[in-house]
Amino acid sequence: MGLNNGMAMNNGLEKIETQKLKEEICHDDSAVPVKAQTLEELHSLQVKKSGPNTPMTGIQQTVFGSEADKNKQQLESISASLASLTRETGPKLVKGDPAKQPETPRVVHASHQHQHQHTPQFSNITDSALKFTHILYNLSPAELYEQAIQNEKGSFITSSGALATLSGAKTGRSPRDKRVVKDETTSEELWWGKGSPNIEMDEKTFLINRERAVDYLCSLEKVYVNDQFLNWDPMNKLKVRIVSARAYHSLFMHNMCIRPTPEELENFGTPDFTIYNAGKFPCNRYTHYMTSSTSIDINLARKEMVILGTQYAGEMKKGLFSLMHYLMPKRQILSLHSGCNMGKDGDVALFFGLSGTGKTTLSTDHNRYLIGDDEHCWSDHGVSNIEGGCYAKCIDLSREKEPDIWNAIKFGTVLENVVFEEHIREVDYTDKSVTENTRAAYPIEYIPNAKIPCVGPHPKNVILLACDAFGVLPPVSKLNLAQTMYHFISGYTALVAGTEDGIKEPTATFSACFGAAFIMFHPTKYAAMLAEKMQKQGATGWLVNTGWSGGSYGSGSRIKLAHTRKIIDAIHSGELLNANYTKTEVFGLEIPNELKGVPSEILDPVNTWPNKDAYKETLLKLGGLFRKNFEVFTNHKIGTDSNLTDEILAAGPNF
Repeated sequence: MGLNNGMAMNNGLEKIETQKLKEEICHDDSAVPVKAQTLEELHSLQVKKSGPNTPMTGIQQTVFGSEADKNKQQLESISASLASLTRETGPKLVKGDPAKQPETPRVVHASHQHQHQHTPQFSNITDSALKFTHILYNLSPAELYEQAIQNEKGSFITSSGALATLSGAKTGRSPRDKRVVKDETTSEELWWGKGSPNIEMDEKTFLINRERAVDYLCSLEKVYVNDQFLNWDPMNKLKVRIVSARAYHSLFMHNMCIRPTPEELENFGTPDFTIYNAGKFPCNRYTHYMTSSTSIDINLARKEMVILGTQYAGEMKKGLFSLMHYLMPKRQILSLHSGCNMGKDGDVALFFGLSGTGKTTLSTDHNRYLIGDDEHCWSDHGVSNIEGGCYAKCIDLSREKEPDIWNAIKFGTVLENVVFEEHIREVDYTDKSVTENTRAAYPIEYIPNAKIPCVGPHPKNVILLACDAFGVLPPVSKLNLAQTMYHFISGYTALVAGTEDGIKEPTATFSACFGAAFIMFHPTKYAAMLAEKMQKQGATGWLVNTGWSGGSYGSGSRIKLAHTRKIIDAIHSGELLNANYTKTEVFGLEIPNELKGVPSEILDPVNTWPNKDAYKETLLKLGGLFRKNFEVFTNHKIGTDSNLTDEILAAGPNF
């Protein structure tokens, strides 16, 4: 071929030499080759070594000791949390993913017994004593994504960047399987019996379930631990520890609780409350008090919660809410199942309402700051959000109707039980194939107008929302304190239920304090605290009907959202306080005669019904339903007499 002028051949091929280019024509910008000698060594250079704790120097070092000492104390605390009734200490613990561990991990045992532990002594060594339990502590969302995708079937990254996952067979809470330990203290303090959400169990049964959960968690190769906070009020913040078997649960609680700073983790210490989530493992159905393979158990004396037989993450969120419903009122702080927002002038409004009443829609206002969407405390110095995130329903979600929630579903968000397109991973929020209860859990800072920290001054307005499908409640009513207590305890809305022959009619639904499943004391206690705080701070109560007008469902029509928004705006601005009012019959509600932007004829529902006799009949029917529902609350006294109960009863329907 004549290349290289006939240079010597090597293995039958001519040697090829490339022409050396002049430096000014082509600059060689190649970097110095890596020093790594193997692929493993190269990969080790990719990730910087770090941890959840910040480095310390000087005085800090003297107070807290070395980094190794802090790490040891942290693991000892976790080991103590995982101590079993049949072991003197917790399991052998080592921090980090077992796939990345050195051959001889450093082992840490608990140096002290659990506060309430009475440990029997066993001399036999079992196989479990020879294994390590790897603790994945306060992992970041990115790390938890990796863990979920690698280890949990049904975990995928969607097109928006959110993590889609499955909660297993349970796609909602199991209130009938929730148990509370009844002991000398709680037997006197808590609300038990008819109407109460508190189903009793004894401490021995709780310890059996705790042992089952802890043994299951300790049998795993790795366990996820979150140390986080509840309540943005710094004076009443609680430290909670969540021990779980799934990365999905760890990411969910990372989003829903308040996330500590690295400095706060340095001083976290012993938690105030611990959750053992062994939901992948069932309870023993032959154990006393068990009615299924699911059991959610709370022991207020031990400050512990045990979950068996359900992987639905909402059980953890609402279990902690039940805890706050117990602890906060004992500090004279009112715990509330409500939304909360604040105007630019500092006026705070609370929104109560059951599903379908518009609580999320109406409390989300681009002209106001969001303090929180679901759980709050009202103390002597204002309101505070209990949580650090939002848990939004996703069924039929659209960018047009709920742009804030839509935009919050991005990297870091957990999507539960949604259906998505196989190739492009785009979620179909209308698809109910897995469940209608599809959910998104995301940090509250994902909402653009969230107020961080999530605290505010005392509420100016308390808004009770009801979707009245009977069509007899006014679009808005001003309530006195007794009426506020009555309707707060009632927690009314109406659902539209289908019958076999296709006829649909309203069905009244009542949930005490707008969250009956989570309260611990009698509803009257929470209502009395609400009225006391409202009176002290000069807050006004309102009942807003977002349901039907001009007839019941099927004959009337739904009150326009635009009109309801005008009503809410008038409450915020104070315009409604200056209106002239007329009292209705039966319920005795004060309704405004006129309101700018709202047709005057709809303000009194009797005007919109073509058949006045049918209106009166339906009004009396609803009043009877209220009375019947309230019967379960009349036997409870606040104080030494029944005066308060009588006052609340008198504020109900009168006919």
